[in-house]
Amino acid sequence: MAIGKHQQALLRKLPGVDHVLTLIAEDDYFADIPQSVIVAAVRRAIDAMRRSILTGQAGLAPDAAGEAHIIAPQIITQITDRVRTNVDRAMQPNLRHTVNAAGIVVHTNLGRSLLACQALTHLQTIAGRYSNLEYNLDRGRRGSRYSAVEDLLCELTGAEAAMVVNNNAGAVLLSLNSLADGREVVISRGELVEIGGSFRIPDVMQKSGAQMREVGTTNRTHLRDYENAVGVQTGLLLKVHTSNYSVVGFTASLSLTEIVALGRRHQIPVMEDLGSGNLIDFSRYGLKGEPTVQQSVAAGVDVITFSGDKLLGGPQAGIILGRRNFIDTIRHNPLTRALRIDKLTLAALEATLRLYRDPEAAVAAIPTLQMITRPAADIKARAEELATRLRAVGDRRLTVTLLDLSSKTGGGALPLLDLPSRCVGIRVDGLSVNAVERALRAHVTPIIGRIEAEFFVMDLRTVLDDELDIIVNAFTELIKEVEP
Repeated sequence: MAIGKHQQALLRKLPGVDHVLTLIAEDDYFADIPQSVIVAAVRRAIDAMRRSILTGQAGLAPDAAGEAHIIAPQIITQITDRVRTNVDRAMQPNLRHTVNAAGIVVHTNLGRSLLACQALTHLQTIAGRYSNLEYNLDRGRRGSRYSAVEDLLCELTGAEAAMVVNNNAGAVLLSLNSLADGREVVISRGELVEIGGSFRIPDVMQKSGAQMREVGTTNRTHLRDYENAVGVQTGLLLKVHTSNYSVVGFTASLSLTEIVALGRRHQIPVMEDLGSGNLIDFSRYGLKGEPTVQQSVAAGVDVITFSGDKLLGGPQAGIILGRRNFIDTIRHNPLTRALRIDKLTLAALEATLRLYRDPEAAVAAIPTLQMITRPAADIKARAEELATRLRAVGDRRLTVTLLDLSSKTGGGALPLLDLPSRCVGIRVDGLSVNAVERALRAHVTPIIGRIEAEFFVMDLRTVLDDELDIIVNAFTELIKEVEP
């Protein structure tokens, strides 16, 4: 690329790294910043300035003689401004607080379930202190880390034994490998689900060493389909709860009791992957009933797997429970160590499970359950409060309206359930709705909403009380940046 006379003049005025470091050495703004971060920020700022000059985007116009109209100190000012921006970005955590105004309660991309205060407190204690993670205090010798939650899981579900791994995908993989490696696993074709991250039941089954035996059709599977598939190579009957989609219309599927009865007749274990495990009967709150773990245990399923986050509202974990002989087999699989959870997950999970001893207390304390069951009147009042505060910004370019829309449970659970909600819709004169969405996403505390009905929409079901100030401040700052 040919470089013009004007560009050459500007490039000669670019300072070196050491010169910029000397200039900012006395600036208190950089006092507590690691030197390595500052040096990297200076180099990036100079490189960015060089690229701007070469592409003609530096905003430095030549005078009548064709030389640079801007002088070196002004170039330095632009570079130091870039250094500040680079330092801010470098010092900001990559994983940071984000406002979920999208109305999806268990939002996989935004961290899924929020932990209850009790879980956060216990997590902090265990994280900052030594603990009896694998030490049996009664016997004075090494113990099992699973003891921290096994008794609780058995108490809450009625299972004989339980263990926990790092996530439900791991739980499914470990269970299949332990119980059906080299043997056939019979599963309905309509239950060959795919979840986020392209995790597919056929793929994980292949990795486990089990051989998949599909039966039935996408929409209809009968008992005779299972019976015809059972043979000497059958190692497991698998049922997968289709928690992230629903087949409607002309359908048929086997109940758990039918599959369990078939398994008993042929002495073949039955496993169920619930996906998003649930310990609460949501029908008590006027919502469509989602199968509970307790129901699966009562039906006689031998091994049940489900997530610790999602509807359970705890940390990411894969819970495996059921009959003791099968859980013991799974526990002794060498893969168990590769998939085990750490003390932080155990601490958060234990505290969350303790809340379920009182279901009403669990709904009140666990954020996921709070949001799913939040009364419409509460959401309406919070939406009206936010709308009033945004209108009080007092700028005619800001259009604020209230909208009756729907929230989603998310997390691959209750796919057909629409939760009626009250939302705040925003338009900003001079900005497209997509530009508003980008600006809110780029805020120091990102605000994630959705675009609907030509508005940037914020659903108050998933916005926390102390986040209203963040939203108001973000729009106040945004309006200041819009051309009058």
